[in-house]
Amino acid sequence: MKRNVDIKDISDGKLYGINDMVKADCGDCRGCSACCAGMGNSIVLDPLDLYRMETGLHTDFQHLMNGYIELNMVDGMILPNLKMAEKTEQCAFLSEEGRCRIHTLRPGICRLFPLGRIYKEEGRGFDYFLQIHECRNANRSKVKVRKWIDTPDVKRYEQFVVDWHYFLEDVTAKLKNCADEAKVKEVIMQVLTLFYVQPYAEGDFYEQFYIRLEQAVKALL
Repeated sequence: MKRNVDIKDISDGKLYGINDMVKADCGDCRGCSACCAGMGNSIVLDPLDLYRMETGLHTDFQHLMNGYIELNMVDGMILPNLKMAEKTEQCAFLSEEGRCRIHTLRPGICRLFPLGRIYKEEGRGFDYFLQIHECRNANRSKVKVRKWIDTPDVKRYEQFVVDWHYFLEDVTAKLKNCADEAKVKEVIMQVLTLFYVQPYAEGDFYEQFYIRLEQAVKALL
């Protein structure tokens, strides 16, 4: 989800790489779950997030749609996001004790927080940055970015993030020039179905993703 803000207003003014130290460690967040509530539809899920949930919880997309995730328009595409409970505005996966019930399966945005990503203006890539106003814990300690995001095979993961981001950008850019509303809707649903609704098998996610990405690029771009 793109944010129409100046990074100077929301960060410490630094950019970080995967092996840099950053003041993001919240000490296990015990006693605080502020970032798990009131997030609206901002916790947008990528295909890896869905794969983790479906395989880790032994469920499927349709079951998750029954109370845990929802669909919204994001930068011209229909994408799933974590659902907040109507009365409490808390994440549907937050326990009564204020702890994440799917912590090992949590989405990439949750793994990042309070970090964010900023994509490069030239070339295809991104840097990490620290969001200075988002986390209520003022006594954060330094931790290596690699450790903080807690993601296996991090180089493949970062490449996946880049490829997924720019694929969506390329598709939405093409759709902006399409005057056929029916065709636009068809493409949007193709992306949703291919990368989210159609289940992934247990095993190497990235191999499955790139097979689908190749199919989508040929069909849509």
